[in-house]
Amino acid sequence: MVSREQHKRATLHEKLQLLRSVTNSHALNKKSIIVDASEYIEGLKQKVERLNREISYARNIISEENNKYTPMVTVEPLEKGFLINVYSQKSCPGLLVSILEVFEDLGLNVLEANASCTETFRLEAFGAEEVMETLDAEVVKQAVHRAIKNCTESDADSEE
Repeated sequence: MVSREQHKRATLHEKLQLLRSVTNSHALNKKSIIVDASEYIEGLKQKVERLNREISYARNIISEENNKYTPMVTVEPLEKGFLINVYSQKSCPGLLVSILEVFEDLGLNVLEANASCTETFRLEAFGAEEVMETLDAEVVKQAVHRAIKNCTESDADSEE
């Protein structure tokens, strides 16, 4: 019959051999196997930190690229309408017309507007509702975003 102590030693020996093989250690004694395993773990920690930094860096680059062309739309409710500001780093043909058509579809009469459509796109418009208090600022914002998306997608399709 195998004693409890011998069983513990055999189990420990098996686990040390497993640790030795997992960490690619060539050590023969317990202390050296554990030291090698510790160094192996430290190396893995450094690799994880390096990979996390690389992932973070890549995400920042992707985020900057996405934000570069993501339009900024703000819709501020006023007493009798909305003040709508649209800014995008990239303009596309027909964008102003698309946005003005959205205003018309929503029942907004543009009373005053300033626009620039050269390389970038900028629009500041004051729109009054034909029927008072039926529109929500978020509805206007989403409709403008859809118009921009449709315009930029059709522009991208025509470039291909």
